[in-house]
Amino acid sequence: MTTGNIKLLFDGPEDSEITVILAHGAGVPMDAPFMNTFAEGIAKHGFRVARFEFPYMQRQRAEGKRFPPSPAPVLIERYLAVVGALGGGSQLVIGGKSLGGRIATMIANQVGAKGVVCLGYPFHPPEKPEKIRIEYLKNITAPTLILQGVEDPFGAPDEVAEYGLPENVKVTWLEGGDHHLVMADDSDEDNEQNWAEGAEAIADFVASL
Repeated sequence: MTTGNIKLLFDGPEDSEITVILAHGAGVPMDAPFMNTFAEGIAKHGFRVARFEFPYMQRQRAEGKRFPPSPAPVLIERYLAVVGALGGGSQLVIGGKSLGGRIATMIANQVGAKGVVCLGYPFHPPEKPEKIRIEYLKNITAPTLILQGVEDPFGAPDEVAEYGLPENVKVTWLEGGDHHLVMADDSDEDNEQNWAEGAEAIADFVASL
């Protein structure tokens, strides 16, 4: 489906009462293996999943070379446009991988999202724990699920425990996982299994809303 200049990629039944929007991370497109596995895994549980790309990633796809992420206002504008194209936030769970999930937390209150899911939240830049990015998480009103690897350099368990996140923000820790929810010694097959289990956790979360 294409709306304006935004291409939407869908998985799952069209008549699902809830649609889960998954935005990509800073360096991977919407159809990367990580994104495919999560979208397909959530869809298997009867939920519709919608994916899209931010403008810089669209350009990267068109021109075949890497570009840095667009400024936050551009990313927010694109996410808001996708929410609008899908009918507003009341029946939407919004989220994404890393950067995509963070942008979702920025707009969740504005659009009245039913829930938020983050796949590896960038709590701070690697090796810069003092630069915390939780201002929106502190005030988010929707139920929120964050899947985070215990080895993630963007936010470790002992650091996150000190942030005082609200009760509606749940962090589920995946043993051994890095920022891509990958285990250091696992094969591609094992990683896809880990992601599939993560997708199941998201589906359970969405079903509970």
